[in-house]
Amino acid sequence: MGFRNRFLLLLVLWAGGLCAALSVLVWAFAQAGLGAVRLVAAVGVLAMLWGLARHVERTNVAVARFIEALRFGDLTTRFDGRGGTGFDALGHALDEAMRDLQKRRDIGAEELRFLEALVDDAPVALLLVDARQGVRLGNKAARRLFARHDGVHPDDFATYGATFARRLADPGPSAQEVLLLRLDNGPQRAVVRAATLERLGEAVRVVSVEPIQTMLDAVEVGAQADLVRVLSHEILNSLTPVTSLAGTAAALLAEDEPDIAEARLAVATLARRTEGLHRFIDSYRAVAHPLEPRRRRFEAEPFAAELARLFGVEWLEHRLELAVEPGLVLDADPDLLAQGLINLLRNAAQAGAPPAGSGQVRMAMIGTLGGAIIEVEDDGPGVPEALRGEIFLPFFTTRSGGTGVGLNLVRQIVVAHGWRIEVDSGALGGARFRIAADQQRY
Repeated sequence: MGFRNRFLLLLVLWAGGLCAALSVLVWAFAQAGLGAVRLVAAVGVLAMLWGLARHVERTNVAVARFIEALRFGDLTTRFDGRGGTGFDALGHALDEAMRDLQKRRDIGAEELRFLEALVDDAPVALLLVDARQGVRLGNKAARRLFARHDGVHPDDFATYGATFARRLADPGPSAQEVLLLRLDNGPQRAVVRAATLERLGEAVRVVSVEPIQTMLDAVEVGAQADLVRVLSHEILNSLTPVTSLAGTAAALLAEDEPDIAEARLAVATLARRTEGLHRFIDSYRAVAHPLEPRRRRFEAEPFAAELARLFGVEWLEHRLELAVEPGLVLDADPDLLAQGLINLLRNAAQAGAPPAGSGQVRMAMIGTLGGAIIEVEDDGPGVPEALRGEIFLPFFTTRSGGTGVGLNLVRQIVVAHGWRIEVDSGALGGARFRIAADQQRY
């Protein structure tokens, strides 16, 4: 307000002076013989006109200088309100706007420096391709990866692979693909992606190159190790009762009065389980294919009784309760199903072993209107509800020393039969695994 009041005051004074000078000049012309007064009055009028014009022009010059500084990007300039300019309120607003613009520009510059550093330090190589500058290496990863060529034309990159050079030259959209590149450390598979952006009105293709050979090698080695773990886990699971049965049969036959019936039963069980193990191993020879059950119909009672004998040989301190519906007939691959149930029984025995439980395990096979239900439960601590969706994942285990492959294999066998498996809490207080068979199989 002070600047504006002073501007108005000076404007009134200059205007008043001009009026006074005009009045004197008019009066002097009305009188005779006052030539000198007329001259002085005329000079006064001119002086007042010049002062009034300069007073108004000073404000215009201040605004013009401010706008000129803004035009050239000088955000440090401030509106000069000295000398009686009449736009002090506008000047204050412009000064605040300049401070805000300066702050925003500083923030933008800092953000730009961060983004430039982020792109430059990104682990994925970035190449920029446009019609004017050719192919440019966009960050450190690109400069490390492509250090063997000269030039910026796509053909200059043929030293890394002819297909890669053609992809750089192709202006059209390209899908993600895996290319084999000839790099300094040897042939490397890399994932190549491309996208088109617009920069200053020109189209720029951004090509990302991510070598994945090391990751592929690690995955291959890991897959081989996982396969060995699965096979060794299942073979050992089956060999333990087989070894015990063989020892039992040998001991029975070595007695003075051998129990031929028990020995024959042990040897028959041993032979069937050995054949089942042989077929199981054969099914894993083609590891790239899913399990293919060889289904047939068989009685559930003798099948369950044989599993109980295998269980009793390995888990002498446990009690296995069988509840098999009389006359129930199953339609499945008996070898694969036996392998899956052996895993469930073994898992139940480990979970219910003292002190976690009393060693009680129950296996039930019940017919339903549309099929059958097979259940295995224990009296251990059970499976927390939050983990029930994860225990069937490969190599997931909560038990010290566990491999995490048994339950995953059980699920593979169940799914291969077209069945479902779930886990909840059973009547014994521990975990209950329930296999629901396909109703169309019975």
